[in-house]
Amino acid sequence: MPGQRPPVPPFTEETARRKVQAAEDAWNSRDPERVALAYTEDSEWRNRDVFLTGRREIVAFLTAKWQRELGYRLRKELWAYTGDRIAVRFEYEFHDADGQWFRAYGNENWEFDPNGLMRRRFASINDLPITADERRVAFPEQT
Repeated sequence: MPGQRPPVPPFTEETARRKVQAAEDAWNSRDPERVALAYTEDSEWRNRDVFLTGRREIVAFLTAKWQRELGYRLRKELWAYTGDRIAVRFEYEFHDADGQWFRAYGNENWEFDPNGLMRRRFASINDLPITADERRVAFPEQT
């Protein structure tokens, strides 16, 4: 069906895990347009202290994010699911223009419409400066 983004709710453990993996893959592409297609046209976001509404704002936010957060690499893990909601925990690493590495830890709460598009995303995130030697082996080098 056009406009659907499988898997769709209600989620099972298997479909929730697939949704989380699809999100991880899209975010690791660092392609704001690709990522934004997973959200409703009027999706509501809270990312740290930034509040966004709609795909256009999401694309602008992600474009700026990945211009600042270089070498970005993300891992997501299913935390919980029910009906049309999924909670994940995640960590990602990136470096800034000066070469300082960071690891960000956080949690996200997601709510989906019946077509499997995310209509709400609320993220709480904390950054930790790390050295290049402290980077996770599971994060292959990307620039």
